[in-house]
Amino acid sequence: MKVLVTGGLGFIGSHTVVELQNEGFEVVVIDNLSNTSLAVLDGIQAITGKVPAFEKLDLRDKEKVQDFFRRHQDIDGVIHFAASKAVGESVENPLLYYENNINALVYILQELQQKPAANFIFSSSCTVYGQAEKMPITEDSSVQTAMSPYGNTKQIGEEIITDTTKVTNINAILLRYFNPIGSHPSAEIGELPLGVPQNLVPFITQTGIGLRQELSVYGDDYPTPDGTAIRDYIHVVDLAKAHVIAMQRLLNKKNQAKVETFNLGTGTGSSVLEVIRAFEKVSGQKLPYKIVARREGDITEAYANTDKANNVLGWKAQSTLEEAMASAWKWEQKIRR
Repeated sequence: MKVLVTGGLGFIGSHTVVELQNEGFEVVVIDNLSNTSLAVLDGIQAITGKVPAFEKLDLRDKEKVQDFFRRHQDIDGVIHFAASKAVGESVENPLLYYENNINALVYILQELQQKPAANFIFSSSCTVYGQAEKMPITEDSSVQTAMSPYGNTKQIGEEIITDTTKVTNINAILLRYFNPIGSHPSAEIGELPLGVPQNLVPFITQTGIGLRQELSVYGDDYPTPDGTAIRDYIHVVDLAKAHVIAMQRLLNKKNQAKVETFNLGTGTGSSVLEVIRAFEKVSGQKLPYKIVARREGDITEAYANTDKANNVLGWKAQSTLEEAMASAWKWEQKIRR
């Protein structure tokens, strides 16, 4: 089976390509390299022994998307990662996010709707729940008003997919991630943000290695046990494996509806300070950090109820927070050699 992975050289995308190839899938990767490096292909090859087919392509270019699907008519499924994903940046530059995250999705779906059958997995986010009314968050939790343009693009994306599947032969699974962290245990691939990291863990590891002077902790006055925001941190390899299981579900026609939704998390919330302590434990060093003002668009807490993913999808996160932090640290040490 041949699967297209958009954004396949990014953090989650590259780990998913590895798991797909390990399961015997033929993989084609599209990436515009805006937030990653071509060297990721070498890492994928080092782990799997195989280089996926790759095309550098900006999915905002409708004609190039059309041309790609003309040349690749034998694609059995699409896993769509390609999107801008930083909450803070989306607040500062909303139009970039609407163009990149919505237009690309529409152009891909326009091509898939022409096929007699199509299988589509969407990289969504727990941000669609906003500040959920109660924890843990189930798939039936109401979708709240988005706290950021990034979150809004994920809500709109899900609505576009749902509307499209009603009138086409596309079957879709929406995977709502919580907070992916860590790297492949081989340290051949990992999170490689360009510029200043927008996510907590790469900022921690860059501070730990000495690239950053200190970590900024955004707020210690949240109504949580230690005052810092709580998130559900999931190892990226666990997350990648969920995509393979979801694609197999669609290909084997095991889906129970045209659109299915699953939360992907560990089911456990960890505060920012708990993540810092986990890093300090696995690295054996103290991390310099300071408390600063809250960041616009951030919510107090979010962690998943994973019952549906465990029981219906047949997937469960395996790695602990410390294991994920250890892999992230191993990766950071390797790339700074």
